[in-house]
Amino acid sequence: MEKVAAAAGLLPSLRFIAVLAVVSWTPFIYYHFSVLNDRSLLGHGSDDSGDPCRGRYIYVHDLPPRFNADILRACRKTSDHWPDMCGFVSNAGLGGPLVDRADGVLTGEAGWYGTHQFALDAIFHNRMKQYECLTNHSAAADAVFVPFYAGFDFVRYHWGYDNGARDAASVDLTEWLMGRPEWRRMGGRDHFLVAGRTGWDFRRGTNINPNWGTNLLVMPGGRDMSVLVLESSLLHGSDYAVPYPTYFHPRSDADVFRWQDRVRSMQRRWLMAFVGAPRPDDPRNIRAQIIAQCKASSACSQLGCAFGSSQCHSPVNIMRLFQKATFCLQPPGDSYTRRSVFDSMVAGCIPVFFHPATAYLQYTWHLPREHAKYSVFIPEDDVRAGNVSIEATLRAIPAANVERMREEVIRLIPAVIYADPRRKLETVKDAFDIAVEGIIGRVARTRGGATVDESMPADDDDDTSLLQYAMARSRFRQKQAKQAL
Repeated sequence: MEKVAAAAGLLPSLRFIAVLAVVSWTPFIYYHFSVLNDRSLLGHGSDDSGDPCRGRYIYVHDLPPRFNADILRACRKTSDHWPDMCGFVSNAGLGGPLVDRADGVLTGEAGWYGTHQFALDAIFHNRMKQYECLTNHSAAADAVFVPFYAGFDFVRYHWGYDNGARDAASVDLTEWLMGRPEWRRMGGRDHFLVAGRTGWDFRRGTNINPNWGTNLLVMPGGRDMSVLVLESSLLHGSDYAVPYPTYFHPRSDADVFRWQDRVRSMQRRWLMAFVGAPRPDDPRNIRAQIIAQCKASSACSQLGCAFGSSQCHSPVNIMRLFQKATFCLQPPGDSYTRRSVFDSMVAGCIPVFFHPATAYLQYTWHLPREHAKYSVFIPEDDVRAGNVSIEATLRAIPAANVERMREEVIRLIPAVIYADPRRKLETVKDAFDIAVEGIIGRVARTRGGATVDESMPADDDDDTSLLQYAMARSRFRQKQAKQAL
């Protein structure tokens, strides 16, 4: 009888242990088998050599609309400081179709749109919706995309608001993300988003100007993700430069090949061309000297972009000039980089750079490391000091070299354009494809324990020297780096 009572007394303890065991093992078993099931469903099993998406799967967070769609619906909110943005976000972010009244080449039917230079948030998101290797199983994803429209959010609250308002959506986003199971898997290091402006626009806390931009890339959560920007800050390993949107958004491989053939056959009337406005408030900017040299040369043509001029607001005029020039001058503007670099390359015009951070240190996924293959470099210090003739420098390049450089620029056209998000290219890789490959490669290296700052090729002495040169002249450098530089 005593044994029966003792055994009965043990039953509650045994039940407790059993319940505890179930509670403890259930998450492990669920995770283990869900991951196995995910990978089996998606071809990630032991024999997935035939899976074309192996190593390319992307999971897209289903964000609340306040982080993207609602931001676009408020596109007129910027009208007191910027033109109405609603037209620029139409057609999946491409803007309105162009109308070419001269020869009917640059039209919407041919893939040409009045795309805003800061419209990449929407364009990239819409391209991602067509990506062939999306997955609904986050555990099987090789990277996780966050469709937050950071660039458009910047515009909403930049003028006339305090820093709390500027950061509100970013704080809301990071709190939302860090509460998700997908985040906890790698602490956000497999996440990426697109912020279609310069990296400095999202690093207010480290900028010299304490009132410029948001703190998205500095705050907890934001600094853990990879971010695709139009211009990298160069000092950080989490933001990666991708090309500015151009006006050309082909719908098929044939559109790309047809355009490449056209620019290859163009007669280049001008030795050099420049499209841009002077920067009289910046004494170190060399645009005034470039404009002066262009005006003094019969071999140079330019479109004036001074305040009140409409020449630079006509995509057709801009592209027509670039198609007629052999070299296109690309000095820094408000920041190092320029949308004009990519517009000119699409036209088959060889870019001439004056600062290494305008392209060489930025677009390492999209442009060749051998800079001389596709561009010319003239140090800005020489231009500023009046020690160099741009025309004489360009005329000194042998004709055979010019032809090779132009052909390389034409070859690179697909790498610097974003195809129409509503269509799919068949075999051609565009800027979107290359950026996605770059992000997935970075995540894979992070999983493997890599800690190298991949925003810069750190092992290359030439690139290290270029970086030191660039940062010594930066108007946006970190506050704590001011004295060291």
